[in-house]
Amino acid sequence: MPRLYGFEDMAHRRVRESEAEGIRAAASRRRLTQSFPAICEWMYDAGYRTTLGNRIKPDVLARILDHPAIAGLMEDENGQLVDSGGPRIIPVEEFLEIRALRPSNNPGFRRAAQREYLVTGPLGLCGLCASVLGPSPSNAARGYWCVPSTAQHPGGCGKVRINGDRFETYLAEHVLAELAKSEVAALIGQAREEMLAEAAELRKKAADGKRRQKQLGEDYARSSGVSLTAFKAADRELGKHIRADAAQARFLEQVKHVPVGDVPDLARWWKHAPLVAKKGVLALMLEQIAVYPAASRGSRTVDANRVGLTWRKWGVSATPTGDPSA
Repeated sequence: MPRLYGFEDMAHRRVRESEAEGIRAAASRRRLTQSFPAICEWMYDAGYRTTLGNRIKPDVLARILDHPAIAGLMEDENGQLVDSGGPRIIPVEEFLEIRALRPSNNPGFRRAAQREYLVTGPLGLCGLCASVLGPSPSNAARGYWCVPSTAQHPGGCGKVRINGDRFETYLAEHVLAELAKSEVAALIGQAREEMLAEAAELRKKAADGKRRQKQLGEDYARSSGVSLTAFKAADRELGKHIRADAAQARFLEQVKHVPVGDVPDLARWWKHAPLVAKKGVLALMLEQIAVYPAASRGSRTVDANRVGLTWRKWGVSATPTGDPSA
C-alpha cells in the first residue's frame, strides 16, 4: 500500500518536505476554489508527482487534501476529528476550510441517483482500441462508451458508444440461452469453484507482493545500498502487480453469487436477480465483450456486428471465441 503523499512513513509522523510544499501550494489554490484538474495541471508543470512517480490525478489530490493527517488530525471511532499528535503540513483552519468546499456540504447539493451498470471492470472493451469501456455521461439514458484520452486520464479513442439498455438486453439473451443448455448447466458448479480457486490464488499473490513491497521499504530504510531510483522502480512495479492481481481476484469472485442447481425459469430469475448475481453470471460465462461502432450514425441496432462475445473456456487456459460447452 503506497504511503500517504507528503509523509515518509505509514504512521504519518515524518514529513517529506519536497512533497509537503506541493500540498501547501495545492491547499492554497483549493481554498481559492480552483478546480482539482486545474491544480493538478499546475502541480504537473511544477514537477510534483505521486508517491509512485506518476502524474497526480484530480481524484487522488482530492483524497490527499481531505486526509486529516495533513493537518495533524485523525478521526476517532465516532468519525470526529481529533488531534493525532502528528506534524501539521497545513494548519487545521485551512484543512477545515478545504473540507467545507466538499459538494456535499452545500445546502443545495443533491447527489444524483446512482445508475447501475451490468458490465464493469475489465469485461467490456472497445473493439477499436481495446480500452475498457466506461459508463456514458449522457443524462438522457444509461450507456457505455470508450472514454477518450486526456492528460489526466490516458484512455481510449472515444469513438464507440452504445445504449446501455439495448446492450444489456442483448447480453442477457445470449447468456441465458447458453445457461439453458443442459450440458452447460451441468458444468456450472465445477466452473464456479475453479474460478473461485483461481481468485484465491490471486489473493495469495497480492498478499505476497505486499509483503515483498514492505520488505523492500524496510531494506531501503536500512540503507542497504539500494539507490532511490532503483527502490522507486521496484516499488512501482510491485504495486502494479499487486493492484492487477487484486482487481482480477475481485472480478472472478463475483461468480460466488451465481446460483448452482436447477433454475426452472431463467428469464424470470434474471428479471428479479440482484445486480451482483447478474454480474457474476457474466464473469462466469464470458471472458471478454468487445463493442464496435454502429454501422450508421443514430443506429439503434445491437447485434453480432456490434458486439463480439468471447466465451469462457472452463478448465483450460485458452479462451477462444465459441460455445462454452464445446
